[in-house]
Amino acid sequence: MSPASSACQSPLSASIVLYHSDCEVLEKALVALDLAVAQLALDRVIEVAVVDQSMDSDYFRRISDVLGDDARWPHLAVLLIETTQNKGYGGGQNLGIARTHGDVHLILNPDVELATNALTEGLTCLANDAKCALVAPRSVLPTGQEEYLAKSYPSVLVLALRAFAPRWLRQRFAERLARYELHHLSTQGEPQPVTLASGCCMLVRREALTDVSGFDERYFLYFEDYDLSMRLAARGRLYRVPGMLIVHHGGNAAAKGWRHIRWFVAGGIRFFNQYGWRWF
Repeated sequence: MSPASSACQSPLSASIVLYHSDCEVLEKALVALDLAVAQLALDRVIEVAVVDQSMDSDYFRRISDVLGDDARWPHLAVLLIETTQNKGYGGGQNLGIARTHGDVHLILNPDVELATNALTEGLTCLANDAKCALVAPRSVLPTGQEEYLAKSYPSVLVLALRAFAPRWLRQRFAERLARYELHHLSTQGEPQPVTLASGCCMLVRREALTDVSGFDERYFLYFEDYDLSMRLAARGRLYRVPGMLIVHHGGNAAAKGWRHIRWFVAGGIRFFNQYGWRWF
C-alpha cells in the first residue's frame, strides 16, 4: 500500500467502509476511482481510507492482499484500517473521514463504480457554487437501468410501500413513489437541487462535514445519510449532478433479511422523531 501521508493536503480524499464486502467488487470500485482521480490531473495521490468493520481475521488478510497490489491504482494512497467493533456505516465513515485530510471528501460504498469523469463533474459543481455543501451523483444499476438515489422528504406510507409492499400495490401508488424518487429530474444538464442524498456516494466539503460533526452514529445502518443531508442542508446547498455518473451494485434493504429490516425501521423512527413525521 502507498503511504497515506504522501496525500496530505490534497484537495480530495475518500473513505470506503467494508463489512464482508465482495473483494472483486471492491477492486473494481478502486480501479474506477483511480481512473476518475487521474482525470483530475492532480500533482499528488489522494488519501483513501478503507475501514474494515468485519472483525474477521481471514477476511482482513484477503483485503490486505487485494489492497497490497497498489500498482493497480497509482493515483490512490490507500490506508487500510481494521476496527475492533462494528460501529455501523456512519461510524465507519467517520473514522475514515477523521484519518484523511482532503478539502473535499468522497464518501463511497465498496459497490460503487465511478464514471471516469464523475469527480471532474462533481468538483466543478462545488467550485462553481461556494454555498454548495454536498454533491450527489446520477446512478444506474449494472443493467443500465436508472436508479433514483436522490430523494424528496419521505412519508411513512412511501417507505412502507418501497420496503414491504408487493409489486401490484406499489404500482397503484406509482405516481406517489415517483415523486419521492424524483423521477422528474433530468439525466443530463445543470446541477439540480435535492433534499436528500444517498450515502453510497457523496462528495462533501470537509468544512461542512466538520461543522455538522459528520455522521450521527446513533443511526447504525439506514437513514444516516438522510440525517446527514438534513444537517448539511442547514449549512449549504445539496445538488444532484447528472454528469456525475456512477454504477451501483447494491441497495434494497428489505431483500437483505430481517436484521436489515429491523435496522431500517429503527433508523426510520429515529429520523421521523428528529425531523417530523409525515404519514402520507
